[in-house]
Amino acid sequence: MKTTRLIFLMVLALSIFACASDSEDDFVDTGNDIENPDDTDDTDDTDDDTDDDAEPLVNYVDDIEPIMSAACVSCHGAPPTNGAPFALVNFTQVSQRANGIFNRMNLSNGAPGAMPPSGRLPQSTIDLIQQWIDDGKPEN
Repeated sequence: MKTTRLIFLMVLALSIFACASDSEDDFVDTGNDIENPDDTDDTDDTDDDTDDDAEPLVNYVDDIEPIMSAACVSCHGAPPTNGAPFALVNFTQVSQRANGIFNRMNLSNGAPGAMPPSGRLPQSTIDLIQQWIDDGKPEN
């Protein structure tokens, strides 16, 4: 009887923990509506995918530098402080380490090496950094 009860409790505990997730992505409302591919109504040209309406590339000066200044430069300044091993104050320094920056920022809160140490940035900010990398890391 005790063995059966113990097995039942273990299965119950495993099923509860198996459904747990550290991902914050499940809770983020991106606000993106799914487009209907059958929608052929040409009266509304707000969703046209022409080159004139293409979103501008994410660039360092307008998009990434403000993030770095707000979240990273307090430690990764010139000179670096608080044990930071390198500076992240200009385009060259940030673009050379872009993948590592993204990987560290994309870690869950409390994970070893997660940056910034004050807490995870909003997913939209992390996505912006990924988009900058995907766009080829343009400076301006």
